[in-house]
Amino acid sequence: MTSDRRVWLYDCTLRDGQQMQGIDWGVTDKQDIARALDAFGIDYVEGGWPGANPTDDAFFAAAPTLKRARLTAFGMTRRIGRSAADDPGLAAIVGARTPVVTLVGKTWDFHAEVALGVSLDENLAMIRDSVAEARRRAEEVVFDAEHFFDGYAANRDYALRCITAAHEAGARWVVLCDTNGGTMPDRIAEVVGEVARRIPGGQLGIHCHNDTEQGVANTLAAVRAGARQVQGTLNGIGERCGNANLVSIIANLMLKMDMQTGIAPDGLRGLTRLSRMLDERLNRAPARGAAYVGESAFAHKGGLHVSAVEKDPRSYEHVPPEAVGNRRVIVVSDQAGRSNILARLREVGIDLDPEDRRVRRLLDEVKAREFAGYAYDGAEASFELLARRMLGQVPEFFHLETFRTLVERTAPANGAGGGEPVALAEATVKLVVKGERRLTVAEGNGPVNALDAALRSALQPFYPELADLHLIDYKVRILTPQDATAATTRVMIESEDGQGTRWSTVGVSGNIIEASFAALADAYVWKLLRDGAQAGGAQPGGAGA
Repeated sequence: MTSDRRVWLYDCTLRDGQQMQGIDWGVTDKQDIARALDAFGIDYVEGGWPGANPTDDAFFAAAPTLKRARLTAFGMTRRIGRSAADDPGLAAIVGARTPVVTLVGKTWDFHAEVALGVSLDENLAMIRDSVAEARRRAEEVVFDAEHFFDGYAANRDYALRCITAAHEAGARWVVLCDTNGGTMPDRIAEVVGEVARRIPGGQLGIHCHNDTEQGVANTLAAVRAGARQVQGTLNGIGERCGNANLVSIIANLMLKMDMQTGIAPDGLRGLTRLSRMLDERLNRAPARGAAYVGESAFAHKGGLHVSAVEKDPRSYEHVPPEAVGNRRVIVVSDQAGRSNILARLREVGIDLDPEDRRVRRLLDEVKAREFAGYAYDGAEASFELLARRMLGQVPEFFHLETFRTLVERTAPANGAGGGEPVALAEATVKLVVKGERRLTVAEGNGPVNALDAALRSALQPFYPELADLHLIDYKVRILTPQDATAATTRVMIESEDGQGTRWSTVGVSGNIIEASFAALADAYVWKLLRDGAQAGGAQPGGAGA
């Protein structure tokens, strides 16, 4: 095993990652992601497959200028019966004029004979010729040995002949691919160690898929056995079960294995931001339980845990959250103790004496409410409002008198027997805002949408701060399924404003509209409180109290 501690990071999010079901990036998306990877310190950015689709062609035609990373074009070895210099597919790849070319070739005899329909000798010639031609026209060539571990198990000698041919033809890197994702970590380590005796570890790479949930473990096992290039995708996106998660790989290499990468130690603080940037591009919520970067990665809920973390975070945190740009979260729930409450209050700027009777009152209130169905571990804004209301720190921004919703289902416009029925929702709210009584009516595509529109219509003239507030997630949970359609429901609403701030609120009721209104009202009040809006309700005890 080599003593070199430097590991080269190869990101294939823009090519392999895009093969994940539901992903369809445009050119601008790919350009922005490539720049973000470059700024973070990734060594190689695989931009796509020239000639495979119009998007990749357009991306390479207007490739972003990268300051640190080397842009890579991906493709296959030459076709059967064509010379490497006269192969249109290979010409498209090298024609992208990237400094690095990555070629994938068959190393499993089964795949060569069945998938390609070529003799084993011809497959070897295809690898050798293609790598040599690419090396003649590019600064650097990477050879991805597809299905290498399956091929090694089936025909060890032939698999080794394939990667030796690529290496001797001029490949800078020979990357061993666990394409089906079915190899175990101990086997990965064993095979990489054997290959490293033939090809120097400083020229070996590893490319793992996650079909057995071991993509990261397999990648790290390969590094321990000598591989010095790792391939993966941000957040593990990719075909089937995804690729090895480069986010977790990077953190483990630098924080657990003392390996060096092109990322500065302080640069690792941008890891969480990079991970969430990708999710934002995919228009999906980040995985809360993602290692290192998830919102729950450093969340503490049990009272015993929180008490210990307050004394020394090392008691329940394997690394400081700040090392990867994340943060510690103290969760408040029915499992909370006094330490949870005090820590959570300090996070929102409330500093109470531990012996203050209001701490016990708040703890008892939280436990009682969670027993009734509230969930404050996922609704931090509602918890803050609960605490501040108990302390008399929430002004009455508005006083609710009544609200009403109506859903009307109309017959098809073109008469019976054709078209679809139409359902319309209408909401009416009566509020007092800054001494003025307001009655507003609004329509929506559902009762919650109509309520939101009616509330906005009533409040926004007084509170322009609400103009950029919008709902980004709405979840309903049935709490008493034994009651069937009369069940108590919990509504969780996640909101966001123009500054990118997100917050969650909760409402619980046997009436789903009432639960929704409670969560909506909390979302409005928290936004107004945070922005320092001037209050003006009419009576105590209203929705804004």
